Amino acid sequence: MGIGWRPEIAGFVGALPGLRFTEVVAESVHPAHPADGLLALRDRGVKIVPHGVKLSLGGAEPVAAERVAHLAACAEALGAPLVSEHVAFVRAGGIEAGHLLPVPRTRAALDALTANIRRTRAELPVPLAVEPIATLFDWPDAEYTEADFLTELLERTDALLLLDVANVYANARNRGEDPLDLVDRLPLERIAYCHVAGGSEAGGRYHDTHAAAVPSEVLDLIGELCARRRPPGFLLERDGRYPAARELQAELDAIAEASGLEPVT
Repeated sequence: MGIGWRPEIAGFVGALPGLRFTEVVAESVHPAHPADGLLALRDRGVKIVPHGVKLSLGGAEPVAAERVAHLAACAEALGAPLVSEHVAFVRAGGIEAGHLLPVPRTRAALDALTANIRRTRAELPVPLAVEPIATLFDWPDAEYTEADFLTELLERTDALLLLDVANVYANARNRGEDPLDLVDRLPLERIAYCHVAGGSEAGGRYHDTHAAAVPSEVLDLIGELCARRRPPGFLLERDGRYPAARELQAELDAIAEASGLEPVT
């Protein structure tokens, strides 16, 4: 069990007695001078995963060498067992979107993703896990199902899978699908770890906000996933509207119970 390290809750994260791993947004890390809280966790044996948000693996342009170098430097500085990024793009033609955007499920997009992931992996000192994102729309004229697209991507690149259970739930809910349809078709043996987060309903859509409690439906989905194959770990993401410590503890305990993992509280 883990929880994402954020400056706003660094004290809470650092005080968890059973914490085995955490995750930090890579772009927030200065590799030459990581935050003292991160160094303290590293030095006590907590595994820290740098999680990139701006590499733009799904962009048409090659990934920027300096961004890959930063991710590699973060891994070295924090003694990371792996790093992670998103199956998404965030820029095109020099314009920054400021948000993770979905890639079309086409042969051309798969080729671009494959090339960028291979370039990235070649420069990293540790394995790379890639995370399919939550999205409010799908591009038209898809040539693959989501499961087939992700499976071929992992086979081509030998990357690991960061499966966000909350994203699976959000996308299935917004598409009117059963989330287990995707779970049952993914290569679950490739999962490095899983994200868990909460969201909220707005405008007729479910938004993966990371600023609300994990809903019961996501906890149920964790149980279904673990009944098929239990991933190595689950990590709670919280990026806003931080609740009292007792509420975060209760969420961590609920995820541990749903997954059958040891609690960290």
